Amino acid sequence: MSSKLENKVIIVTGGGSGIGRAAALCFSREGAKVSICDVDVKGGEETARIAEESGGEAIFITCDVSKGRDVKLMVDAAVDSYDHLDCAFNNAGIEGANVFTTEYPEDTWDRVIDVNLTGVYLCMKYEIPAMLAHGGGSIVNNASTFGVIGFPGASAYVAAKHGVLGLTKVAAIEYATKGVRINAVCPGFIDTPMLEREGTSTNPETRKHMEDLHPMKRLGRPEEVAQAVAWLFSDAASFVTGSAMLVDGGYVAQ
Repeated sequence: MSSKLENKVIIVTGGGSGIGRAAALCFSREGAKVSICDVDVKGGEETARIAEESGGEAIFITCDVSKGRDVKLMVDAAVDSYDHLDCAFNNAGIEGANVFTTEYPEDTWDRVIDVNLTGVYLCMKYEIPAMLAHGGGSIVNNASTFGVIGFPGASAYVAAKHGVLGLTKVAAIEYATKGVRINAVCPGFIDTPMLEREGTSTNPETRKHMEDLHPMKRLGRPEEVAQAVAWLFSDAASFVTGSAMLVDGGYVAQ
């Protein structure tokens, strides 16, 4: 019996660590051919190496998703390597500053919006035509619980992730009859290097506070987000488009 992603050609941005790495390895285990993309060359190459050593098929492509030229070259490289493009997980993102809105540095604001929001737009801009050329496909954009709620001190991140959900809905409507499904996942606090930079690996009180924000009283695992994305890519989700799937341990349900 074949896996649900057997022979699918998939792009994963931000694949050098965290959710992106877990997703790339998950898709590879499911039989996909994965293009792992990141500005972190060492991390991206390591993800590709792990995938190949586990019997998968993967390549690494350097890409800054905030730059249209990089994104176009990324999509072209994936198609050149594997003939076409079936799916894309637009996951690359940065956290930004942790200060109130009036104190937020303007250059940091610009960078967060460029990577987290404009990056998703640019990825879809070049991924969708590649998918249409092959008869269709599936895109999942990584938003956040912060895409559906506010959170003090994270104005740029929250604004960007709300924007990702808006972009997802618009594009899903535009291509609903053309064979391209477009959805988003909204993770809660996931145990990744990004969260470690907030102190979860060095401060037990910080970690417990973040765990307690969720009714499940724990952080999510990157693999749990990856499995949700894999389902959205699969034929089992054939009537799902324009959705924002919460993977948050009940955080937003409170």
